[in-house]
Amino acid sequence: MTFPLLSLIVLLPAAGAVVLLLLRSDDAVRWMALAFTVLDCALALFMLLGFDPTTHEMQFVERRPWVPALGITYALGIDGISALFVFLTTLLGWICVLASWVAIDRKVKEFMISLLAMQALMLGVFSALDLFLFYVCWEAMLIPMYLIIGVWGGEGRVYAAFKFFLYTLTGSLLFLVGVIVLYLQGGRTFDILVLMGTDLPFTTQSWLFFAFLVAFAVKVPMVPLHTWLPDAHVQAPTAGSIILAGVLLKMGAYGFLRFSLPMLPEASVHYSTLMMALSALAIVYGGFLALAQDDFKKLVAYSSISHMGFVTLGIFALNRHGLEGSILQMFNHGVTTGALFLFVGLIYERTHTRSIANYGGLMKVAPVYTGFLALFVLSSMALPGTNSFVGELLVLSGGFAANLATGAAAVLGALLGAAYLLGMYGKVALGPVNVVDRFKIRDVNARELTAILPLAVFVLWVGLYPKPFLNVIDSSATHLLDEVRTKGGGP
Repeated sequence: MTFPLLSLIVLLPAAGAVVLLLLRSDDAVRWMALAFTVLDCALALFMLLGFDPTTHEMQFVERRPWVPALGITYALGIDGISALFVFLTTLLGWICVLASWVAIDRKVKEFMISLLAMQALMLGVFSALDLFLFYVCWEAMLIPMYLIIGVWGGEGRVYAAFKFFLYTLTGSLLFLVGVIVLYLQGGRTFDILVLMGTDLPFTTQSWLFFAFLVAFAVKVPMVPLHTWLPDAHVQAPTAGSIILAGVLLKMGAYGFLRFSLPMLPEASVHYSTLMMALSALAIVYGGFLALAQDDFKKLVAYSSISHMGFVTLGIFALNRHGLEGSILQMFNHGVTTGALFLFVGLIYERTHTRSIANYGGLMKVAPVYTGFLALFVLSSMALPGTNSFVGELLVLSGGFAANLATGAAAVLGALLGAAYLLGMYGKVALGPVNVVDRFKIRDVNARELTAILPLAVFVLWVGLYPKPFLNVIDSSATHLLDEVRTKGGGP
């Protein structure tokens, strides 16, 4: 395919950001941002329709010289591991614009430019086949996210933005060291596909594994490098929280899939038990933290730590069920938790409080809101028939096959999830009338419903018919596992 489809998908939001610079009206800025993000999502959907699920090879590949003297190329491509994340990023892009339509009422142009720039850089991360290009996008996306939190966040936004920036920057510096080592050891090339075939000694792999681990663990985030996440989520505007939960957290897990497993197979196998133990800790610890929360947004934030623990558990189970389940669960988590943060934002706009104790009886005045909230709560609980059930079942199957103790810990985490989610929903929707006596609560309007519906569709689609999504993943995941087993001596 000679048409540069991936370049168009990656660069279209950046082009939209430039166009927004020329507009003066806030309404024009909103509509133009929506137009660019919807078009980008349509292109990503077209890409998925043209994706060949029968091969593990990179597709829609583009290569152009960038800095030939240093072996740097502009190279893009996707496989079954990255395809769904490209689509998810574009899907959440226009949902974030709709979620910010009323909530962002100052410096609207600057906000939408930051949002579009963020989307372009995230798409670059998932599409890059050159390690230098990957690192540039990985590092540069800190800037718009820092601005989204620090400028349009809550009262503690400056502290939260600095904490987010420092944590992620520290991890990125260690990642940079690893990039330089790979470049020198791999024949002075940044080509990711070439570096995957480089045979490194185990000692080098071990050092690189832990350098990458810190960088990726901060993004996931894994315990104990998780403390930036609740602050960032609580202070970020609704769109910022959707991006953080829906896309940004996936980049850490994606780093394990794209770099740690294929480039450092021996170290990945050797330290797999440690990684599964850390994942089990995150599942249980995040669940207990969520159970103790009264702040609606903090509860969802801590639940993300627990749910992303399932993802890393599946990755390092190093079997087919675990790996495919983790990739699917990354997509599912982006849909479900992104939706929950959207619902937190919608009720906060109406009540100006996030305390669950202040809610109650919402089903009586906002039945559509509480009805859809019930769907996403059940999805986050992994109820059969919803998207998360399929991914979580595969992860649990892979986890038990790899290690009985960590599988049992994951089950405990799932039970905790049911406890805090049902408890939250009971207080918000079914409890005695409280906040509705003091505020005029309206149900969701057409704009808000437009943002909610596609997420609800994917909850039910993946839950009832996951085959198309697993087909996209299967060939690439199977090939990755074969490579790890061949080079790393895995099970």
